[in-house]
Amino acid sequence: MTLKETALHAEHAKLGASFTDFGGWDMPLKYQSELAEHHAVRQGAGLFDLSHMGEIWVRGPQAAAFLDYALVGNLSAIAVGKAKYSLICNPDGGIIDDLISYRRAEDVYLVVPNAGNADAVYAEFVKRAESFDVELDNVSAQTSLIALQGPESERILLGLVPAEQAEAVRELKYYAATEVTVAGLPVLLARTGYTGEDGFELYIDNAEAARLWNSLLTADEAVTPCGLASRDSLRLEAAMPLYGNELGLDGNPFEAGLGPVVSLPPAKTAKEGDFVGKDALAKIKAERAESLDGKRVLVGLQGQGRRAARGHYPVVLDGQNIGEVTSGLPSPTLGYPVALAYVDAEHSEVGTELQVDLRGKAEPFTVVALPFYKRTK
Repeated sequence: MTLKETALHAEHAKLGASFTDFGGWDMPLKYQSELAEHHAVRQGAGLFDLSHMGEIWVRGPQAAAFLDYALVGNLSAIAVGKAKYSLICNPDGGIIDDLISYRRAEDVYLVVPNAGNADAVYAEFVKRAESFDVELDNVSAQTSLIALQGPESERILLGLVPAEQAEAVRELKYYAATEVTVAGLPVLLARTGYTGEDGFELYIDNAEAARLWNSLLTADEAVTPCGLASRDSLRLEAAMPLYGNELGLDGNPFEAGLGPVVSLPPAKTAKEGDFVGKDALAKIKAERAESLDGKRVLVGLQGQGRRAARGHYPVVLDGQNIGEVTSGLPSPTLGYPVALAYVDAEHSEVGTELQVDLRGKAEPFTVVALPFYKRTK
């Protein structure tokens, strides 16, 4: 199979990137050291190519009503200029994808699904839009997405925007977006990210992507190009779920700790109308409220030794299998192993001592509160 390439593939090659197959895309795994790239984001600023992600415009007088039906969240409730994290589920409550939706006008949204699910999400949107007055425009193949993440990202970005737009950048809140000019190029600038740090995501046409990338890369010595390896360690420290690891069709939002994302009563954000998966999700929610016996819960695990757990490793207690690790690695920031795992609910309390079977040897881990890492400013 021929791997797809982003508009920035040649730029990564020039920088000596090591590439990997990620959902059918030939993406930079790292440039030199994933550890150095991880620390660059925590201490300075990291530059990521996320152009494999999808972009779907939803326009029309029923755009809000359509998204309220297609997704589990209350998208009609968000203000113009804001964004919302949500899920698209199947009728049984299984998770097709987690995604972000930006409301750009009263009847215009930009929906950003994950790379490997972009086609599936668009196909579902087409089916679910049949009875709504909306227009769907899948611009994934024409759009690049570049992320500048880290505590120095705002300062660096301010050096590339016109003086009259500086205040708009400074005042941009988390999960909000605005149109600005960066290095002379028009971009949609969002204060969103997947690293646990302050940062921005910049949407731009493919034709201008390389110019924007290089302008950001050379803007300041604090900027480091970063690959998917460091992005994964950063998101895991921040306990952000990854589709295919923590989320999937065989799970549901409630066991993943994403119950508040689902707009069901008695939540203040509950929506009145129907949405795909509503009945199944309401039943799952009610069953879990009644009893967690036989149910699983996503928890954070901290290793007591030096060996890290990895995905699919069994979680055990007194020799009995009680769960499975979904993601795990040695935390570069914290200095000890961390992992996310689904475990039987009766063993999910913070402070519970468990073990992970690391290739035949049971290593001690403790259930801890999430996230593992939280920035202080």
